[in-house]
Amino acid sequence: MKLVIESVSENESFARTVVAAYITRLDPTLEELADVKTAVSEAVTNSIIHGYLGKSGEIEITCEIDGREVIIEVVDFGVGIPDIERAMEPLYTTKPEWERSGMGFAFMEAFMDVLEVQSEPGKGTRVFMRKEIGKEQDK
Repeated sequence: MKLVIESVSENESFARTVVAAYITRLDPTLEELADVKTAVSEAVTNSIIHGYLGKSGEIEITCEIDGREVIIEVVDFGVGIPDIERAMEPLYTTKPEWERSGMGFAFMEAFMDVLEVQSEPGKGTRVFMRKEIGKEQDK
């Protein structure tokens, strides 16, 4: 599944709803569904606020199912991240005046099994996430 949205805040909830609907065939628990929706929400919000700095641009969201695993990529073509390691530190934000919490990447990391971030200044950012659905039900 591929979804291309404009980088406006109204599209954040649309993106998370589309991904949630796509993964329902895996029969996720409400907690798993909430985890994925939160991670997608954080990635899209980061693209809108930090990637495009409030300007218009496209965000590409791809979602794939491999067995019981959901694979999600959120890509923007915005300003990029000069220091990914620092950006991923909990509570770090480039927009303290906007009262941002700086927890976006920390939430993505906590709610997904795998989080990888690739970015290049001036070229954009790619957030790659994976989560196995039904892991808790196997126990």
